[in-house]
This record gives sequence, structure tokens and C-alpha cells, in this order.
Amino acid sequence: MQFELLTRDPKTRARRGRLHTAHGVVETPVFMPVGTHATVKSMMPEQLHDLQVEILLCNSYHLFLRPGHETVRRLGGLHRFMGWDRPILTDSGGFQVFSLSSLRNISEDGVRFQSHLDGSTHFLSPESAIDIQVALGSDIMMILDDCLAYPASHFESEKSMERSLAWAERCQQHFQTVEEQDLFGIVQGGIYHDLRKASADRLINLGFTGYAIGGLAVGEPKPLMYEVIEQVESSLPEERPRYLMGVGTPADLAECVALGVDMFDCVMPTRHARNGWLFTKEGHIVIKHAKYKDDPEPIDASCQCSVCNKYSRGYLRHLFVANEILSSILNTMHNLYFYLDTIRRMRQFIEFHRFDEFLAETRRMGAH
Repeated sequence: MQFELLTRDPKTRARRGRLHTAHGVVETPVFMPVGTHATVKSMMPEQLHDLQVEILLCNSYHLFLRPGHETVRRLGGLHRFMGWDRPILTDSGGFQVFSLSSLRNISEDGVRFQSHLDGSTHFLSPESAIDIQVALGSDIMMILDDCLAYPASHFESEKSMERSLAWAERCQQHFQTVEEQDLFGIVQGGIYHDLRKASADRLINLGFTGYAIGGLAVGEPKPLMYEVIEQVESSLPEERPRYLMGVGTPADLAECVALGVDMFDCVMPTRHARNGWLFTKEGHIVIKHAKYKDDPEPIDASCQCSVCNKYSRGYLRHLFVANEILSSILNTMHNLYFYLDTIRRMRQFIEFHRFDEFLAETRRMGAH
């Protein structure tokens, strides 16, 4: 994978770049919709193409448990399996192990856990995390890291960081035989600047293709999250892409692009869509509310998506209240378009060296 840094905004740390992968070019900053089970819920690949989605994220943990990574390998890898011909990033499964498994036992070797599906016991090591992602055939793989909830003490965070670094080295060593995929490291260390810097420095010495910032958006206050990102960004090499995992609202994306982040993923636009929470430039609306029953207006009058061009809030409320499948489809199409259009606008403002204006507009509108 090659990363081109095309331009920087002079008044912020925002960057405009381009990722070259085996399955196509990705313009950055970029938002990656989440395809948990090798599908973005409610969306066909053709619809994602129409929305100009450039890269998807798929979850190794879920695909490992069902249908199994070897099944995906036998069926031609993720791209053929799910009918998607553009780039895919897979996570290592570590976060899902720690967040979904009610019973887990962490050791220096890896983590033994119970499936949230049937209670069966499995073991995930740094080496097996790589093997799973190789079988899936993603363009970008992530190392296995140790995930901590917020708050955590300096001692707990340091212990977790050291384990993550040891696992990162093992992932890198096991990855050496892989030719067609790339591997990103993950910076850990909780909210502690000294730990984050140590983690970044040691990961850079291992020589990963890109670097993710993990362990955020887990309950810490937003200003603290931004502070950690700002500190980490200054420790990362400019010639490598930076990926903030699991974040966030459109306002979060704007703030974090201004801090030098290139890549994002989040379930928020798709999950919120299924719950009737729709994003607009004026904030959000909850479509089930009775005040939208006779509303002839689109979700967002300034939005150019196919949903806003055709359907009223009244119709979308009817679909949601009636529990129609079409409700999830149309709501998801709008929310994804909103996120992707927001990112496209960010790229334009960076190219014109005016990202500070976009950031000021976002803060003024209070988009969330």
C-alpha cells in the first residue's frame, strides 16, 4: 500500500491524502461504513457504490465465529464472498472480545473467551488474529491489542500498553510472510500522554504501514479525547496514514481531521438510522416523533441524497412506526450520504487551505 500526502491545511493539522490499495484508491480523509457481518446492514453493495463508499470495515470477531474465516477463504475471500470490489479494512477482533464476551481470560499468550452466540470457548492470539484476517483477505489488517475501558489507572494502562506492544511485535513477525495485505499498528496508553508517546515510538520502530489510535470513545470526555489525539498525532510519522478507531459524530470527525486524522469508522450512522435518528446540518431529528406525522419536508432541505430528493419526513415516520424494512434502508442511505458528503466537503476545504472555515461552521451549527 502506498500513501500520498497531497496537501496540508496551513491553519490546522488537517491533511489531504490518497491511499493506494490492491482493490483501489481511497481518498483521505475517509469515513469507512461498518459491515459487521460482511454486510452494511440494510444496504446492497450496489447502493454503497452509488453512495461512493470507497472502503468498508468488516469485523473479524463476528466473521471468525460465523460463518468462520476458513469458510470465507474457501468462498474466495471477503471481496468475492460479499460481492464488494473495493478496499476492505478488518479489525483484529480484540475490541469485540473485550466488549461482547462475558467470560474471558487474558494472558501474555492471548485471550481465551466465550462466544456471545453460543457460549463456546475460543482462543485468540496475535498470530491467530493475523491468520484470521489473512483468510478473510482484507486489504488492511489490524494488530491484536489489549482494550481497556475508561477510566483506568496509570498502572492498569501501562500494563495494557505493554501487553499490546508485545502482541504488536508478534503480529508483525507473523505477518512477514504476507504479501498482498497491509498491517496497521494501534497506539494504546489510555489518557496518559507518557504512555501514548511510548506506545507510538515503539510501534514506529516496528515499522507498520499505518497507525491507529485505539482505546478512545470508550466513555472519556470529548475534550480529553481530543487532547489525547493531539498528543499522539505529533508522535506519528507524517508519511503514514492515521486511523482513529470507532469515532464518531460528524462534529467529532471535523475536530479530529483538524488534529491530523485521516481515517475513521463508526456504527453511528447506520445504527442510528435503524433507530430513526437522522443527521442534518442543523443537528439531528428523531423521525418517530409525532410532530413529523404530517410533515411534507425532506429530512434535510440542503441534502442532495436520493432520499431527501424524493421522500417526506411524514412518509419516513410512517415507515418507521409501521416497522417496515424500507425504513431502515432509506434512513441508512440518508445517514451514510450525510457522513460521506461531510467528508467530501472536508477534503475540498483542505484542498483550498480553508479547513478552519469548515471547522468554525461545524462548531457554529453544532452538528451532531
